[in-house]
Amino acid sequence: MLAKKYLDKGFDLLEWLRDTQLGNIEQAAEMIAQAVADGHTFYAWGGPHSSLPVQDIFLRAGGLTIVNAVFTPGMCLEVGPIRFTSFLERAEGLGRGFFGYIGAEPGDVILLVSTSGRNPFPIEMAMSAQEADLKVIGMTSMAYTNSVTSRHSSGKKMHEYCDIVLDNLTVPGDAILEDERVPQKVGPTSGWMGCLILQALMAEVAERLAEKGITPPIGVAANIDRQEEYRQYIYDLRMTRGTKFGGTYSPRRK
Repeated sequence: MLAKKYLDKGFDLLEWLRDTQLGNIEQAAEMIAQAVADGHTFYAWGGPHSSLPVQDIFLRAGGLTIVNAVFTPGMCLEVGPIRFTSFLERAEGLGRGFFGYIGAEPGDVILLVSTSGRNPFPIEMAMSAQEADLKVIGMTSMAYTNSVTSRHSSGKKMHEYCDIVLDNLTVPGDAILEDERVPQKVGPTSGWMGCLILQALMAEVAERLAEKGITPPIGVAANIDRQEEYRQYIYDLRMTRGTKFGGTYSPRRK
């Protein structure tokens, strides 16, 4: 059964993730927590399907509300034809131009997600962030990115402009299952692995904020009774302290 094979391989990937990426997750968490403690902003961006892990940590019940998600119009699978997203991701110059509209400042942290890391848009986002003195965290697949050539004139990949790299352990081509009756591999992993990594990262950031004497701002589910007051409190904090791509949160010390 391919379903069982997929789940079995998924368990193996989880163990591999824990054994190889926990240290990088901890380093990234400390970078984000310290930046937030110093009054800086945390941004997160992903293109086409790589935007899914970013969406999963943005204003999520049980998650940190410090995430300022950056969504690129036309690159979040909301328009057609679907190949238009690839056109945008591969067009040189767009990443640099778009970065200039984010409003990021030196000392801010940006998380960039691209599994292949080969296309101009994420490469230019990382390049521009580095030039602007941001701290850059990249989530990619090192096996994937090392198996392909860069599509940018620099010849470089996204990870080469990142201070910390989180490896989502995706195989080249993403899919992990083979069956002689099926013409191509099936069963991608980058989406849920990316979500898992980023949720682990956010949990670690929450702990490190608490260790620094800062109350971690946690989102509360809208469908739990008697949570409206707290949800309004969090919303008001975001609206009164900035509105960059959903709001910038500056935490209170205890």
